[in-house]
Amino acid sequence: MSHMSALSQLNIIQVNGLSKIVTTFEGELPILSDISFNVKHGESVAIVGTSGSGKSTLLSLLAGLDTATNGEIFLDGEPLHDLDEEARAALRAAKIGFVFQSFMLVQSLTALENVMLPAELAGKSDAKEQALALLKKVGLSHRTDHYPSQLSGGEQQRVAIARAFIGTPKILFADEPSANLDSKNGKMIESLLFDLNSQHGTTLILVTHDEGLAQKCEHIIQIEAGLLVKSEAEDVANVG
Repeated sequence: MSHMSALSQLNIIQVNGLSKIVTTFEGELPILSDISFNVKHGESVAIVGTSGSGKSTLLSLLAGLDTATNGEIFLDGEPLHDLDEEARAALRAAKIGFVFQSFMLVQSLTALENVMLPAELAGKSDAKEQALALLKKVGLSHRTDHYPSQLSGGEQQRVAIARAFIGTPKILFADEPSANLDSKNGKMIESLLFDLNSQHGTTLILVTHDEGLAQKCEHIIQIEAGLLVKSEAEDVANVG
């Protein structure tokens, strides 16, 4: 036990022998097979691979949105693989932030209300102050009362990033965060994620097919056809 707790102090995520198999009318289809790796506290990590390689499934498993067929995931020392849906939801609320490709904002709420929502649900009394400070950080102080439909794609994604950071998550998961944006807005979103990651000491896990974005991360995990083909924190120049 002491060995495991010592490891969990070093690593915020530990993945041991993770597999995901789905049953189709043609039989069993392995999505991920025997994946193992560790992520250190505060590290920036890119999960890369071609379309259909299993990288988004891996992100869902790490975030507790989906359950594995076999294997273990320790998230900040908690055995995610042993938790039921209610306990996984509680863990997500306490420790995890999300930024999705499709923004996922509540259309009937203003930018400010969207950012405040997780803090209000967590019963924080200073939700508004926190939200205003984060909207200022992402350069949207002048857009607080605008609804998502009145914001550009880049602005909506910045609102989503502010919302993800309001709970001061230990881990931020971002699934292709700049895929729906033009290159100028995409670059702004990427630099924001890394800035907030370093300011808050948040571990950043990015799923991306963008090689340039992957290069900026300290650690690259490459998945192909459900297999881990590379997990390294150095010599990342040749990863495709």
